[in-house]
Amino acid sequence: MAEHKSFGSDNHSGAHQAVVDAVVAANTGDATAYGEDEWTRRATAELRELFRAEGDVYFVFNGSAANVLGLSLLLRRYEAVICAETAHIHTDECGAAEQILGTKLLTIPSPDGKITPEGIARHLRGRGDEHHAQPGAVAITQCTELGTCYSLAELKTLGEFCHAHDLRLFIDGARLANAAAQLDCSLAELAEHADVLSFGGTKNGALGVEAVIVMRPELVADAKYLRKQQLQLASKMRFLSAQFLALLDHDLWRQSATHANAMAQRLARGIQDLPGVELAYPVQSDAVFARLDAKHIETLQREWYFYVWDEDTSTVRWMTAFDTTESDVDQFVASIAGVTGRA
Repeated sequence: MAEHKSFGSDNHSGAHQAVVDAVVAANTGDATAYGEDEWTRRATAELRELFRAEGDVYFVFNGSAANVLGLSLLLRRYEAVICAETAHIHTDECGAAEQILGTKLLTIPSPDGKITPEGIARHLRGRGDEHHAQPGAVAITQCTELGTCYSLAELKTLGEFCHAHDLRLFIDGARLANAAAQLDCSLAELAEHADVLSFGGTKNGALGVEAVIVMRPELVADAKYLRKQQLQLASKMRFLSAQFLALLDHDLWRQSATHANAMAQRLARGIQDLPGVELAYPVQSDAVFARLDAKHIETLQREWYFYVWDEDTSTVRWMTAFDTTESDVDQFVASIAGVTGRA
């Protein structure tokens, strides 16, 4: 395969140099382990302020761990999680929530990746029946697995519905930065109606760290014990915290997400008039989903790395990242145009 920028995932990019520099700078002398260090105190305090969280912040190594820890704070042992059928916890985490938490996932059809109160309501009919797993939490993803974005109004509607029906709301925020950039809003606005959410660093220039943000103080008591049981308590926590300090410095997290989103928009504009190429979903983050002939996909993949999302519909996913350049996008568009023009 030729040396081109990968459009397979924002996980394929390296780390932002500022993050690498911050980790190196933290590698000086001794520091108390398990988060009792100055880097962690500063990073968690800054995140609490940005999210207006009345609870606390807990760093973990990856997104699946963030989802499991976050949900574990919201569930009784017999309770289930309502989520989209496309949700990462359902499709891409090897049954982690079921295995580790012993919960059941109740899925909702989600043509655009988003769920609604009407969809949630269908899973509430068995409440009070001891033969049914009892819905206890709703999990949504922002931005969604299909690259779409809940508006602030949609988040408010979901939050109010959940709390009116004694459901706790969790937000998988692996790409929360991209949502904030798309909606031009604050992190606090995105978190306002959630009980717990994650804030992803790995997909936005970090080496490997996610933050679990606990919004309500009454949910904090178990968090540190559950993080330890779930094998996510870093002994040298300063190196996780230093990554977030770099991302928070001068809003680097927002700058990087804004750039990634802009590159996705550039890619979408570049392909919108090409013959035989059709956008599958609105482009509202750093993801472009498109449908094109299977033979064109095969030809493109000889030079470019990307994933086929749905073989049945010949839908592909093209991801941009903080380090995707305009030149990368333009070269890719030219390749797509060259291939589809030979139809």
